[in-house]
Amino acid sequence: MLALQLAWRFLREGRTQSLLILAGVTIGIAAFVFVSAIIEGLQVNLLEQTLGSQAHISVSPEEAPPRPLMRDRGVAFARRIEPSEPRRRPFDQWQRAVRRVEATDGVVAVCPKVSGSALAYRGAAEEAVEVVGADAARLRRIVDIPTNLIDGQYRLGGDDAIVGTSLAETLGAGVGDPIRVRSGDRESVLRIVGIFDIGNETVNGRWLVTSLRNAQTLLGRVGDITEIDARVADVYEAERIAREVQARTGVPTESWMERNRDLLTGLRSQDASTTMIRVFVLLAVAMGIASVLSVSVVQRRGQIGILRAVGTSRAVVLGVFLWQGVLFGLVGAFLGSLVGALAGELIESSALFDITVTPRLLLTALGVSVATGVLAAYLPARRAARLDPAAAIRGDE
Repeated sequence: MLALQLAWRFLREGRTQSLLILAGVTIGIAAFVFVSAIIEGLQVNLLEQTLGSQAHISVSPEEAPPRPLMRDRGVAFARRIEPSEPRRRPFDQWQRAVRRVEATDGVVAVCPKVSGSALAYRGAAEEAVEVVGADAARLRRIVDIPTNLIDGQYRLGGDDAIVGTSLAETLGAGVGDPIRVRSGDRESVLRIVGIFDIGNETVNGRWLVTSLRNAQTLLGRVGDITEIDARVADVYEAERIAREVQARTGVPTESWMERNRDLLTGLRSQDASTTMIRVFVLLAVAMGIASVLSVSVVQRRGQIGILRAVGTSRAVVLGVFLWQGVLFGLVGAFLGSLVGALAGELIESSALFDITVTPRLLLTALGVSVATGVLAAYLPARRAARLDPAAAIRGDE
């Protein structure tokens, strides 16, 4: 422990220099923690807002292509193209597809559902809605409606229906009120049992969630579904898993990453910006430590020469300055993490998302700080270890 004792003694003797470099390390690590916490919080918020109301992976048959109503070889005439009705192609053997999706590595939840457009009426109020029918237990693992309920209860049985806040306001309906829902020539009377606010105005104003059987009957898809939704353990692996699911099922599969290319580009740009900020901060910290320890080597040439003359090994001299780098890194990481966390709490009240300094971030800051301190101290330490004892005592260059 001789190297550690000497390192601590040198730091105490040069208090001013030690405090200055410690302040620099603290500020650098505080910036590292603060920026990282903000970017991570922003990314989590963006993903929650985006994926809170949609599946990570969607499996659904392709739409039927438009067909020409008139065709005749060798005859030139204008022809009319009529697109097929949306989602009219049946999902063949969808139960088997559900089992194959569930068996795919990385998939944590699967929900077969039927969805389609309809009109909701209550009195004179009328609104276009998206009818979503699914099993209640399966759906809640894809879209966490129960957590976002503001009134009523999460229940999808019989003629139950759950709607968003905006749709309930437009229809002038509350929990317990009946509404009429019409799709084509089919009509059902459903009763609102819950109202949710999922933080997405489109979903709040359009979704009408009911049981799978109700939706199948209303949309004319008895015994059929329109798509299979799935969630994965790692959202950034969704595209790879989607390709695997498509290979297993033979049905076109789309991941959230394909549907939200702009968001993904933004997240990657944020990651790149954060990395550059971290690199520049750590470079500043490393240069500060290296410069102060280099000056310390020059100032303590005589002491280093005496230590070498009385038999202190090069390894101990090297260890003295490496220990100084470790101590700067440890104390700077602790103080910097504390300052960064406090700064995050101060602005969290005015931010639109949570800023949380996670244990993983603190451990990363500690590891980075100590590694930076050791690397910055290495060159001055090596220079000190290579000093010739006689020349160092005489003060020769």
